[in-house]
Amino acid sequence: MLEANGVVSVRGERTLFNGLNLAVEPGQLWQVQGPNGAGKSSFLRILAGLLPAQAGQVHFRGQSIADVSSQYHSELLFIGHKAGIKPELTAIENLEFYAAIQGHPLTAPPYELLEQLGLVGLEDIPAQRLSAGQQRRIALARLWLNSASLWILDEPFTSLDVSGIDLLHQRFQQHLASGGAVILTSHQALNDLPVQVHTLALEYQFE
Repeated sequence: MLEANGVVSVRGERTLFNGLNLAVEPGQLWQVQGPNGAGKSSFLRILAGLLPAQAGQVHFRGQSIADVSSQYHSELLFIGHKAGIKPELTAIENLEFYAAIQGHPLTAPPYELLEQLGLVGLEDIPAQRLSAGQQRRIALARLWLNSASLWILDEPFTSLDVSGIDLLHQRFQQHLASGGAVILTSHQALNDLPVQVHTLALEYQFE
């Protein structure tokens, strides 16, 4: 599905990583590991086509992501380590806004999804007045609203409580079972995730 070959990233005068390789198949979950500063977020952004690499190639279904950008981004869902929601909008308004820009406007308020996410009773409160965990749940609602086959997620478990983590685990299982793939970073172990977790370990480069 997604393949990275010889990817190099340089920040300032320091090489973050040199010659990274990754091959992701449908139904697989990959965790990119490494200490702070090793370039985990940069690697995810390169895979998502949001940051240029100094060298190397990223291919989606056998074609360079630069050559099939529109198709690639229609099949990609990227969520960064920040919530990426509009703070002045309510939970419902954020979901409606996201669905609209995806070209699939909601025909009715998604109360069932809000209930799944533990946001019932909070749907009309501006996101900026919600806790960090509640804001994160609004951001992660995209995993239910988007039909993308490839998910690239930077620290998706940040600020989530135990019930939020369990909910995310269940969604991952559903996505992988349907032939999707997930690439993520996480500072926590994924031992409780009932699927095989493939790992790519980055090391901090001092030069």
